[in-house]
Amino acid sequence: MDQQTEIELQAAAFRRLQKHLMEDRTDVQNIDMMNLAGFCRNCLSRWYQEAANEKGIEMNKGQSREIFYGMTMDEWKANYQTEASPEKQAAFEVAFEENVTKKG
Repeated sequence: MDQQTEIELQAAAFRRLQKHLMEDRTDVQNIDMMNLAGFCRNCLSRWYQEAANEKGIEMNKGQSREIFYGMTMDEWKANYQTEASPEKQAAFEVAFEENVTKKG
């Protein structure tokens, strides 16, 4: 497979993952994703921002989240985010440290 085709397929897979998370499974909470998989929608938007910045495109966290989410974080939270239990919040602290802080 040539490199351009591979890039196009990777981009298509990313767009499908984004659609799945943003349209098909809005019920899945970011905290649950982070606790189980070590990444969430915010991570994906951060990776998008990092890729843009590496290409010399200035983009901040709010801009990348709005691009990924298709709305502001405030809108996402109001429409889809639920309250997390203290147990989930504690597990998130560990997952964030292991998957973001140490690697970021």
